[in-house]
Amino acid sequence: MASGRLIYGFHAVTSRMRSQPGSVIEILVAAERHDQRAGALLELAQSQGLRVVSVEGVRLDAMTGHAVHQGVVARVESVPVARHLDDVLESIAEPALLLVLDGIQDPHNLGACLRVADAFGAHAVIAPKDRAVGLNQTVAKVASGAAETVPYLPVTNLARTLRALKERGIWVVGSAQDGPQQIASARLDGPLAWVLGSEGAGMRRLTRELCDFTVRIPMLGAVESLNVSVSAGVCLYESRRQRG
Repeated sequence: MASGRLIYGFHAVTSRMRSQPGSVIEILVAAERHDQRAGALLELAQSQGLRVVSVEGVRLDAMTGHAVHQGVVARVESVPVARHLDDVLESIAEPALLLVLDGIQDPHNLGACLRVADAFGAHAVIAPKDRAVGLNQTVAKVASGAAETVPYLPVTNLARTLRALKERGIWVVGSAQDGPQQIASARLDGPLAWVLGSEGAGMRRLTRELCDFTVRIPMLGAVESLNVSVSAGVCLYESRRQRG
């Protein structure tokens, strides 16, 4: 059997085919998929000379642990991305834009955050090793390829990492419902690390204390808070908007 790890779902597989076709070992497609979406994927694979294998859907179920694979699975080689903060910061030619996630437990939220980070050009996503979900197949599927393009940096001590960022001249800014300043009125165009808390508890006390300041996203409707990935998108977008 071919080596490599698995990614699945149309978005994740198509994104890998387009961004890193040389890393795709083979693509497995459910034999019962004859629709337009599957046809477009097969056409793309053919144009890139990629190996496609038709298999029974039950085999894909077994391979992915009955995840929602949508009838397409790719066996891929790992693509090297920066795995250390120093490597990330030394490789960029613009002010740093980082996303720090303080204890995200839901893999769907982490995958969505990675996708948002990729969309708005964040240079890395930082999270604690403990009390956080970490990368897995569900995260990779939801991220739609972003897990392969945005460095995900799990750190042993988040507080120490935040202090190291501040020593490098990177502002650490938290997003909190009770932040004293609205996001649009804060200056967010310099080197910045956005800090967002977990789904229920928010930022831990020490994490919040290490923020240079906190801002709030104004809520105009009946909903009191946003999903963490939506908040991440708003924060990263505002930084990019201010950078012009």
